[in-house]
Amino acid sequence: MKTLIYLLEDDPDISRLISRTLGTQGMEVVCLRRLSEFEIALKQRTPDLCLIDLSLPDGDGMSLLGQSGKLHSLPKIVVTGRGNVTDRVVGLEIGADDYVVKPFEPRELVARVRAVLRRVSAAPTKAPPTPRNVVRFGEWQADFDACTLTHTDGSAETLSSSEASLLQAFVLSSGRVLSRNQLLDATVGHHDGPFDRSMDARISRLRKKLRDDPGAPKLIRTVYGAGYVFSASVQDIS
Repeated sequence: MKTLIYLLEDDPDISRLISRTLGTQGMEVVCLRRLSEFEIALKQRTPDLCLIDLSLPDGDGMSLLGQSGKLHSLPKIVVTGRGNVTDRVVGLEIGADDYVVKPFEPRELVARVRAVLRRVSAAPTKAPPTPRNVVRFGEWQADFDACTLTHTDGSAETLSSSEASLLQAFVLSSGRVLSRNQLLDATVGHHDGPFDRSMDARISRLRKKLRDDPGAPKLIRTVYGAGYVFSASVQDIS
């Protein structure tokens, strides 16, 4: 079965270029020009990956990145002419798996698409530790089956599948320093060297949901030059 890609892009020339480039790699590309068309298509079929432009005739593609529901768990790559640092950081922080700025080299786009697809689909090469499905640490309780975080004040946060797997990797290695590559291996079973720039953004999103002050984090601490360490004591209550 062909890999199904949804391309949300209003420029017909760029749509043809991307469609032709990915098509030669055996992928099926569905081209969509508007947010409304994209949302209708998403209800009809579930793609393997979405390529999303930000400047569209009926809105800003950035609004899709933080959505809950089906789109929230799908891999997404932003392909846009907006290359400033703020847009890049915001895009990665709120849900993009990668960020490509136009004009781009078609071969690089193919490599980035394949890298994201590998990270999503690759199975671990060794058996993972026995998962803790419900744990308590600090002021939080995490349910990894339901992908939820519940605070002692009663409020709750929903985790994406990637956020839940990242937090679970930390929980299973509480007190140990984990490098970015170790975290990628633990969460998706594969890392892709220079093509992956998103781990820091994932950590930032997870810290935000854990109310962990980025200036002085207490739960997920940065160990400069080495990686990250989860500092909380974990209680298994599953």
